[in-house]
Amino acid sequence: MTERSRRGGPLWAAYEYVAMVFGLGFLAFMCLLWLPFAMILHPLLPQRWGQALGRRVIMNVFRIYTTFLEIFCACRFDLAGIDTLRDQGPLVVVANHPSLLDVVLIVSRLPNVVCVMKAQLMDNILFGAAARLARYIRNDSALDMVRDARMELQRGAQLVIFPEGTRTTSFPINPCLSTAGLIAKRSGTPVQALCIEFSSPYLGKQWPLFKRPELPLRFRVRPGERFPAPRDVSAFTTTLEEYFRSELASPEASTAPRVKSPRVANLPHHS
Repeated sequence: MTERSRRGGPLWAAYEYVAMVFGLGFLAFMCLLWLPFAMILHPLLPQRWGQALGRRVIMNVFRIYTTFLEIFCACRFDLAGIDTLRDQGPLVVVANHPSLLDVVLIVSRLPNVVCVMKAQLMDNILFGAAARLARYIRNDSALDMVRDARMELQRGAQLVIFPEGTRTTSFPINPCLSTAGLIAKRSGTPVQALCIEFSSPYLGKQWPLFKRPELPLRFRVRPGERFPAPRDVSAFTTTLEEYFRSELASPEASTAPRVKSPRVANLPHHS
């Protein structure tokens, strides 16, 4: 039986439900496993040691998780392009944001990365303790966010931020905010674009959490253009949005007055 015929049958649909439950459950389990250690270590360890340990643990947990998804949940990830950034020094890493999996994929490959996170996630019982130990950055105060991001970049970290500010709803990309350009300007740090391509909008903004995925699920993250630290933040933000729109737009989307679903990328089947 071919993969195409399996996907249309009830057994394949049942497998997709099982894969969803086990996939989400395994991530929750690993987060809960690290939770008490992160809570205890946060006040005890010096900041330098705590953030290094916290970031390394998060990277390894996410790497284990992506391997679990590949083995048991019919997911295929092409992330080799991210590995080329590991030893390239401070960067403001910007990417489109089609899915909740985006940050997992990026962070799973970079050992000294700091993320800008929504304040409610920093306070979340499942993710908050680990994020605080790793000294991830809250987004509820613009002034503090820019200051903290600049300090982390000056210490040699790589900063991950999604310039859309939320998951994509108007594909190929929502209007971009100026935050990434402002941080890059204040810190004098180049901006590295990552283009995330995907076969299904699973865990996107308009995808209910417990709606079964369309398997096999394929993601590819490829490095795009590297921009020098901008002088004009507004002009850079416009350029960045136009760049992502050009890189990610499909011919079909360009002819439609409104895009209700993202491009289904013709991705390679290897991981």
